Amino acid sequence: MSSPAQPLAASLVQSVDWLAIAPPTIAAVVGLVVLVADLFVAEHRKTLLGWTSVAGLAVATLMLLPLLDGDRSTFCLTGDATVCSYTADRFTLVIQFLVLGGALLTALLSVTALKDGRKELPEGEYWFLLLSSAAGAALLPASRDLATLIVALEVASLPAFALVGLKYGDRKSSEAALKFFLSSVTATAVSLMGISFVYASTGTLYLTQVADRIQNVDGQLHTLAQTGVVLTLVGFAFKTAAVPFHFWVPDTYVGAPLPIAAYLSVIGKAVGFSGLILVTVVALPSYADLWGPALAVLAALTMTVGNVGALRQQATRAYSAVRLLAWSSVGQAGYLLVPIAAAAYSGDAEKSVGSTVAYALMYGAVNLGAFAVAALVGRTKSLNRVADYRGLYASSPLSALLLAFFLLCLAGLPPGIIGLFAKVTVFAAAVDAGLGWLAVIMAVNVVIALFYYLQWTTLLFRAPESEPEKHRVPAPLTAAIALTGVLGIVLSGAPQLVLRFTDTALF
Repeated sequence: MSSPAQPLAASLVQSVDWLAIAPPTIAAVVGLVVLVADLFVAEHRKTLLGWTSVAGLAVATLMLLPLLDGDRSTFCLTGDATVCSYTADRFTLVIQFLVLGGALLTALLSVTALKDGRKELPEGEYWFLLLSSAAGAALLPASRDLATLIVALEVASLPAFALVGLKYGDRKSSEAALKFFLSSVTATAVSLMGISFVYASTGTLYLTQVADRIQNVDGQLHTLAQTGVVLTLVGFAFKTAAVPFHFWVPDTYVGAPLPIAAYLSVIGKAVGFSGLILVTVVALPSYADLWGPALAVLAALTMTVGNVGALRQQATRAYSAVRLLAWSSVGQAGYLLVPIAAAAYSGDAEKSVGSTVAYALMYGAVNLGAFAVAALVGRTKSLNRVADYRGLYASSPLSALLLAFFLLCLAGLPPGIIGLFAKVTVFAAAVDAGLGWLAVIMAVNVVIALFYYLQWTTLLFRAPESEPEKHRVPAPLTAAIALTGVLGIVLSGAPQLVLRFTDTALF
C-alpha cells in the first residue's frame, strides 16, 4: 500500500520560486509583523508602525528589479510545466510596480493623516489592512488560474472595505463602507457564478487551458459557457467602476480617509483592469465577438457619465474637490477600457493591452499627486471644496504649480506631455481597431474634461478672497508630493519610458 502512495505524493509536490513571489509575500509578511507589533508598541510610538510599513512596501517594490531578467513561473502542474498558477512576466511586473509604488505613496500620505487624525483611526489595524490589500493587489496580475484570480481580488478588496469605514464615529465613513461593501460583494458573487459556469464547461481553471478548451465546448454546454463569460465580465465591470456599476464611487471616496480614496482611485483600478485583461485577452480570446462590443459600449458610457458628473460639481459644495476627483476617475476608467475593447478587433491584442498599461502608469502617478495636494489643503480646509483652492499659489506656490501640472496631465495638455501622449496612444488603439465611433466619443469627452480641469487650474492662480494661509507641509506629505511631481515631470520629458510598453509583448 505504501509504495504507490509515495510516487503519488511526490507528484503533488510543487517547487516554489520564492524570488518570483517575493513582492506580494513581503507586503503580506510586513503586514503580519505590524499587526503583532501593535500589541507591544506604546501609544506614543505608534508612528514606528507606519514607517515600518513604508519600509516594507519600499523593499517589496525593489524586489521587482531582480525579476526583470526574464519570465518566471511557479506553482505549475507537475505534468506540464507550462501551465502555472503564478507567472511573473512583463505584464505582471508593470502592474505590480504600479500597485506597490502606489501603495508606498499611499503609506506616505497615511503617516501624516494618522498623525492629524487625533486617534480617529486605529494605527495598527490601519497598516495591517493597507498592507494586506496591497499584497492581494500585487498577487492579482500574476494569477494565471481563475481560483487564484478571485482569491487575490478578494484579498485586495476585503481590507479596503474596512479601511473605508475605519473612522471612529464617522457616519459618512460607515455609509461609504456599507455601499462599497454591498456593491463589491454583489460583483464577487456574480463573478464566482460566471467562473463556476466556465469551469463546468471546460473542466479547468487555468487561463491558458480555458482559452483552448472553451472553443470546443460540447453543444449542450455552449449556452452555459456563454452565460459564464457574460457573468464574469459583469463582475469585473463592478470592480473597474464602469457605468452603470459606478454608483458607489463618489460617496465612498468622500467617506473614506483621503489616502484610502487615493488608494482606491489608482490601486483599485489597477486590480480591476488587470483582472479584466487576464479574463478577456488571455482566457477568453475566442469570445472576443461577445466581450469586445460590450466593453466598447461600457467604455463610451463610463467616460461620458464620469466627465459629465465631474462637470456638474459645484465649487462651493462640501467635499467638491474629492467628488470631482472621484467622478474624474470614473471618466478615466472609460479611457482605460478603450484599448481592452480594441483588443477584440485588433490583430495585435498585446499592443492594444499595452496602451491600457501605459495609460494606467501615467494616470497612477498624476492622480496620486493630485490627491497628495488635496490632502495638504485638507489639513487646513476640512470641507475640501474646490473653492478652497482659490489663491493656493499665494500661500503655497510649489504645491499649486504641481497640482496645476497634475490636472493638465489628466486633461492631456502641455506641459503634461505624458498625459497627452497616453491619450493619443489610447485614441490610436481605437482607430487601429476600426472603432472610429468610440474614438469620436473619446475626443468629445476629452474636450468636456478640459473645462473642469482648466477651471480648477485657473482657480489656483486667482487672487485669494482672504489673507492666504501658509501651509506647513509635513515631511511624509512633502515626500509624496515630490515623488509624484518628479515622476510626472520625468515621464513628460521622456514619455518613451512608459509608451514603450505599448510595443512590448506583455504575456
